[in-house]
Formats: sequence, structure tokens, C-alpha cells
Amino acid sequence: MIALDTEEILTRHPNAGRDSLIPILQEVQESQGYLSRQAMIEIGRHLNLPVSKIYGVATFYNQFRFQPQGRFHIQVCRGTACHVKGSAAVLDALKRELKIDAGQTTRDGVFSMEVVACIGACGLAPVICINGEFFAGVSTQAVPKIIDSYRRKAANNDHDEAA
Repeated sequence: MIALDTEEILTRHPNAGRDSLIPILQEVQESQGYLSRQAMIEIGRHLNLPVSKIYGVATFYNQFRFQPQGRFHIQVCRGTACHVKGSAAVLDALKRELKIDAGQTTRDGVFSMEVVACIGACGLAPVICINGEFFAGVSTQAVPKIIDSYRRKAANNDHDEAA
């Protein structure tokens, strides 16, 4: 399916050159949620560019992901207000709780995490956002409780879908 999606996108860019690389990468990620190795190979063939060049451009920009996002995507604000109020400790607590680093997805695909420069909720610092739900004044002690609530949601949804 990935190959078909990428191929479909590439057909919208006939005779594309190097200047089309970023828009193509954006479209593929929009469609598939991330940039797979296979997608980058196909883009390279289409643009007649080595995959190393494609990967080099994609890794330069922090908008591109190379793994699928988890069912619950956590954004950790590291803006000035959040930093001053302890977001580094919150990030460390999340890393310990989830056993992943920023930019990664848990093995079960339930959680992914990214660091963002600013969420725009400075008065509520430190802030994390999970699938659009904001958590204000997050402490390291609150992290396990927040994560456990999402683990229960995932388990309940999985149970509901199996029934």
C-alpha cells in the first residue's frame, strides 16, 4: 500500500526536478503519516536523486518523521516559559515512563513523543499536549498518572474493537 500511495503522489509531479523534493516529501508524509525508507527510494527514482540526498534533505527539516506516530502523540513544550517552569524534568519523566526518546514511538505503537519549540500556552507552563488535549502545570509526579490514563484508554479501545 505504501508503494501505491507514493506512486500516486509522484504521478502528480511529472517531470519533477530537485525543486519539487520538499513538496513531494510533505505530500507523502501527509498521506502516510511519515516517510518510510521505501517511499524515499521511490522518490529518489522519480527525481533521479540518490536516496542519501533525499534523506539528507528530510533530516535537515524537523517537520519530517521517519517512524509512524503512535496512537497517542505527545508534544512536550520546551519554550522559554516551560523551560523555566521545569519542562526538562517533565520530558525526562516521560522518557523514563515510556522508555523512548523524543522522536520515537513505543514498540506497541501506542505512544510517540516529540519536543516542540512552543505550544503557545505559556501562562500554563509547563505544558504537554496529547492528541490535541492540553495538560497545564505538569509535574514529574503527574506524568505516570497521565500516561496510565492513556494506557487504559488504549486497552479499553482495543477491548471494545475485539468484541
